[in-house]
Amino acid sequence: MYERRRQKGLTISELAKRTKISKSYLSNIERDLNRNPSIDVVQRIAAVLDIELEEFLRIEKTNGNPNNIDEDLISFAAELKESGIQKEQISEYKTLFEFIQWKNQNPT
Repeated sequence: MYERRRQKGLTISELAKRTKISKSYLSNIERDLNRNPSIDVVQRIAAVLDIELEEFLRIEKTNGNPNNIDEDLISFAAELKESGIQKEQISEYKTLFEFIQWKNQNPT
């Protein structure tokens, strides 16, 4: 979305005004902090950026390309799943992950 907005010569403020969507919300979408905007929001953005909805969604999917994910992380996620840990349970292991991170930063 960022690239298309820049190509159209729009600032985020201009896009916000034309779409009637807050600048902060649009910024969160651009920075991939909000990965699931409503279809209404996506339609308004696509209309202002003068791009077909299907094309806009295809561009956004490519920009948030899952192929950019580290293969080790994909393997790790698969191992977690195979061990029976559900993604909802990952937060329960946060302390362990933080300890491992601390240990890696503070070798003995």
